[in-house]
Amino acid sequence: MLRTVRDQEHRSSEPGCFDPRVVEARAGVVTRLRHLTSVAEQPLHRALGLIDEEFDRIQELLGREPNHFELAVFSLLWSEHCAYKHSAALLRRFPTKGPRVLQGPGENAGVVDLGEGEAVAFKVESHNHPSAVEPFQGAATGVGGILRDIVAMGARPIALLDGLRFGEPGWQFERAVAGIGHYGNCVGVPTVGGDTVFDDAYRDNCLVNAMCVGLLPADRVKSARAQGTGNVVVLYGAATGRDGIGGASVLASQELGEDDAEKRPSVQIGDPFNGKKLIEVSAELVERDLVVSLQDCGAAGLASSLSEMAKGGQGIDVHLDRVPLREEDMEAWEIMISESQERMVAVVRPEQVAAVEEVCARWELPCTAVGEVSETGELRALFEGETVGAIPAELLTDEAPRYDVPRQPRQPAAPAPRPEGPETKQALLDLLASPNIRSRSWIYMRYDQLVGSRTVKRPGLDAAVLRLLPSYRGLAVSLDGAGRIARLDPHTGGALAVLEAARNVACAGGEPLAVTDCLNFGNPEKPEIAWELPETIEGMATACEALGIPVVSGNVSLYNETNGRAIHPTPVVGCVGLVADVRRLPTTWTEGDAILLVGEPKLSFDGSEYQALYAEPAGRPAPLDLAAEAALVRALYGAAPRCSLVHDVAEGGLAVCLAEAALASGVGAELDLPDDPIVLFGEGGGQAVIACGADAISDLHVPAKLIGSAGGATLLGVPIEELRHAWEVAV
Repeated sequence: MLRTVRDQEHRSSEPGCFDPRVVEARAGVVTRLRHLTSVAEQPLHRALGLIDEEFDRIQELLGREPNHFELAVFSLLWSEHCAYKHSAALLRRFPTKGPRVLQGPGENAGVVDLGEGEAVAFKVESHNHPSAVEPFQGAATGVGGILRDIVAMGARPIALLDGLRFGEPGWQFERAVAGIGHYGNCVGVPTVGGDTVFDDAYRDNCLVNAMCVGLLPADRVKSARAQGTGNVVVLYGAATGRDGIGGASVLASQELGEDDAEKRPSVQIGDPFNGKKLIEVSAELVERDLVVSLQDCGAAGLASSLSEMAKGGQGIDVHLDRVPLREEDMEAWEIMISESQERMVAVVRPEQVAAVEEVCARWELPCTAVGEVSETGELRALFEGETVGAIPAELLTDEAPRYDVPRQPRQPAAPAPRPEGPETKQALLDLLASPNIRSRSWIYMRYDQLVGSRTVKRPGLDAAVLRLLPSYRGLAVSLDGAGRIARLDPHTGGALAVLEAARNVACAGGEPLAVTDCLNFGNPEKPEIAWELPETIEGMATACEALGIPVVSGNVSLYNETNGRAIHPTPVVGCVGLVADVRRLPTTWTEGDAILLVGEPKLSFDGSEYQALYAEPAGRPAPLDLAAEAALVRALYGAAPRCSLVHDVAEGGLAVCLAEAALASGVGAELDLPDDPIVLFGEGGGQAVIACGADAISDLHVPAKLIGSAGGATLLGVPIEELRHAWEVAV
């Protein structure tokens, strides 16, 4: 069945109309194929992915039948990817306000005040479906897209993080990592952290979530909203082609299936060198106050960018025949919805257009005045002197349908039987060699971690830290998820994703300020997934409230299914924290340090790495004490400047936490711990290990006990070099 705009093209005397033929793109060659009878057998709106009720609603809102151009625009702006039809109402549950919040959800990224005139913009976003179809370009353009989101806020990107979920570390994963490294390295933005998980649940649908962090003056936050009737709409960046046409609907709003190869034309092609130019041009335009508003041109192309800019009362007229093209014979609808990368749209005062053109010319970027701001409230598209479409902008952005699907709650499972694992030494070696715990250096060494000269703490334990030059203040940044736990208990999984990200930031000495989220789920039309989504959001919201931090930006990626097989519900959370002094970071323990175990959570094997290694994931994760979790986070970032090392207990439990600390330090430890698997390998959140001078910590205000001291060449009876061999050589 023909489902998307990408599969059609028109040839008609009426501008903007489709003739039912299919377009197939391979290696940049567009070939017109035979007429498809399946198109003639169904109305055009169904071929474009709109259901009958949505088409009826469009006619009701317009007071007329839309022409084919307008219908193509509606099909994309009302797609799940753009309209959040199944999640928008649920996202209102998140706390989004706070004394530091300068911009919350609703713009290209969230912005938080850092004090001293500085602010940080950050967001995480998915590029899952394109990466499943073409891993290199899908991942690369995911990085490019999140960079432009940060740039659109008036910020300069300073760091990237990536959250990856694959079935195994095979060729698809390798290509995705290569794509991330290629784009980030070329644009000169360091990739400083992330979260990688291998699980069979992601075998058919990988997840590629990219997070970007940028800095800007606190008084210079840009908006995407068009302002000023008569102001000029300027498109700058790469020329427009047919790549990515229909990507928002063909990839991001449908399940994948056996015809994935046919969807490769909808995967965008990235050009990081143009991306670098775009960053520099945008930074100069903002710094010189040459733009009124700024918007990334991403999913659904100009259709989405211009409708977002036009909402709020203003209108925009766009002359599509003025758009610089790199392919011949492009039709108006193709130009409007092309997802060609490395493009930005700006609203510019008429007297400043020449200055904008001069900046772009200096960087050899195409720059064209393609429209003007009107007072009609309409998004009006013109092509060769004719109006090909006119739609009130609010219909595209505010009137999209909202669906509340019947939910099927999952009955709480009974605790699973205790896994039968080997003795402690072998279990520790097995866990260190397992895909989800072993060294990630083979991944992050593919990325430039130091470009920009801000990176103080590299990828490895907990969070990365970047210096806020020229001061000694810093930013701690982390990206974490909890898919396996969320499969067993979505509420706990959602909360744990937030808590883990905040704990990691606190372990690096950062006070958590705010979070951004990426919600990765299967088909929301299925009752069980319709239940998982709000349960996860509720868990995340309660954790944020306990910590006192807002959600300032985010993304929802649904329909992560192939042939009816869904991924785990996977909340991924990015956290940003403020570090008072980057010269006082905890890094490694040293001989003689006291080692303390902080926190007393309830521990369980259910959903743990130990269970996944020696049994089938099942049961009910340990309950979380949110008040205790919040107290722990406060204690950790308060203690960090006085400690040699702070590391949270996460995947693999306490034994793995201690092993990671010993490997990072190159020093073993003498420990007084019971030889009990639940103590050593159980998971439950709310724990961390602190290494410090014997009298350095006396005011933690959370439960803490001395469990040993740093020194020697063994840990839990295993030589450090044997631990290192399992952790590194197994890769």
